Amino acid sequence: MIKPLPKFKLKDFNNLTKTLSFNIYDICYARTKAQRQEYIEYIDEEYNAERLTNILTDVCNIIGATILNIAHQDYDPQGASVTILIAEEPAISQDISNSEAPGPLPDAVVAHLDKSHLTVHTYPESHPDNGISTFRVDIDVATCGRISPLQALNYLLHSFDSDIVTMDYRVRGFTRDVDGHKHYIDHEINSIQNFIADDTRARYQMIDVNVYQENIFHTKMMLKALELEDYLFGIDTAELSEAERGRIELQLEREMLEIFYGRNIG
Repeated sequence: MIKPLPKFKLKDFNNLTKTLSFNIYDICYARTKAQRQEYIEYIDEEYNAERLTNILTDVCNIIGATILNIAHQDYDPQGASVTILIAEEPAISQDISNSEAPGPLPDAVVAHLDKSHLTVHTYPESHPDNGISTFRVDIDVATCGRISPLQALNYLLHSFDSDIVTMDYRVRGFTRDVDGHKHYIDHEINSIQNFIADDTRARYQMIDVNVYQENIFHTKMMLKALELEDYLFGIDTAELSEAERGRIELQLEREMLEIFYGRNIG
């Protein structure tokens, strides 16, 4: 839960920009070229522009933002993108504030129409010859003022089948109080992990890389347990020999480790 800093009166706008960025990866194994193509077509339809628009619309409702404009596109042969411009809602209750219940800043002005947005892009792809297919979703939620994208973090994590997630939260710029003093952040935070639900934290191993003096927070997540049947597309585990199951598990583990650590394993 975000703890707001002591209340202070602003000169005019809250000019802080808060951005939450995700890279979400779903991995699977499809034995044949035809099965890999079927997986890409399935995932492309499962997360088409219409569904992604619905997800981002829910995010707007969660963080208390007004939708100004929506642009969305499905691509050929695969992939989709959605961009939503948003404005901050009027400060009428504590429920749409910067955390679960911190209370609004007293003199917040609520009209940053062209600086707040949500975007999502999808990237289905497959390895040319080893059966591994990977679906990546990139999401950015950027807000100006007192509303915070952290409120929608758990909803976004639960909206996708996530084997690996990398997250960045950044607070940029400054806002000035009535005495002319600059404020570079308006809430306490020491890790993105603090805003992730307990059940999710129990399922993932996590690594933080935080630069506190720059208000930059980075968290990587990877599932702790790999159940082979959850990663097979168009195949049943009963069809596989013990040797095949072992080989596929090693391929999946390697793919996940390489993505998690950002380097190829020799």
